[in-house]
Amino acid sequence: MTATMSMTAFLGNAVAGLPANEYIAGLLILVLGVALGIGLTCLLLVVHFLRKGRLAKRRLPGQREFLKRELRHAPAVYSVPNRWLAIKSGNPQLVQTALNLHNPTPCSWEEGLSVAQEHKLFVSPPVRGWILVMGSHLPDPGEDVDRCYRFIMDLSRKLGHVQYFSVNRAVHHHAWVQAEQGQVQRAYAWAGRTLWNQGKLSRAEMDLGLKCHDYGEGEARIDYGKVDPAAVNTERVSLLASRWSLDPTAIDVRLLKESQGITGQFTRSKAH
Repeated sequence: MTATMSMTAFLGNAVAGLPANEYIAGLLILVLGVALGIGLTCLLLVVHFLRKGRLAKRRLPGQREFLKRELRHAPAVYSVPNRWLAIKSGNPQLVQTALNLHNPTPCSWEEGLSVAQEHKLFVSPPVRGWILVMGSHLPDPGEDVDRCYRFIMDLSRKLGHVQYFSVNRAVHHHAWVQAEQGQVQRAYAWAGRTLWNQGKLSRAEMDLGLKCHDYGEGEARIDYGKVDPAAVNTERVSLLASRWSLDPTAIDVRLLKESQGITGQFTRSKAH
């Protein structure tokens, strides 16, 4: 731009001394000079940015490979499972035996989570003193709360401290249970009405603002624009899990790629 201004000043001084009949021609030359100066400046800018682009492209292949590796090993858990258990233990084989899984097979997180959508369960490797058990065929309190109760109590008598979580975002059904040595410490299950409400409200539930209705109590109708407490509870189940034990959506499975869990066949009949 400095070069353009210098050229303009030079041509302006030259035109100032011309006779009147040559004045118009001088102005045209001045305009042409300005245009050439601007054009030269733009050309230099284009060359500059093209050079920067070429340098950036030389670095991109390495960055692309890095991103590909990150995506290949990205965490497998992106959303909240439908149902899961958190068991205070460091022994997956002990959990597998308590669940009476058939055809137990060692597997990675990715493999285990994929088969957990089938008629199987995935028993995770230990994570910070907890073992997660995930699978769509864990008992659902919305279908049979008594069966769910018996299943959790039996497992707690065998394994000690057991937590259970259930989420159905489509209809905002949800449940959470904490049991110790076959005794319920805290339990709440909602499926359009309160199915199970036992024990004292925990500090974590209060801090998260979870709404737990008594038996027979609840919202008959949610007005338009009003927040549905059931929807709030459903969205905060994983937060409660993180306070009580582990949030499965927050586990970075890339850190556990060398650890293996167990998958096995599981039938609803085994859930009592």
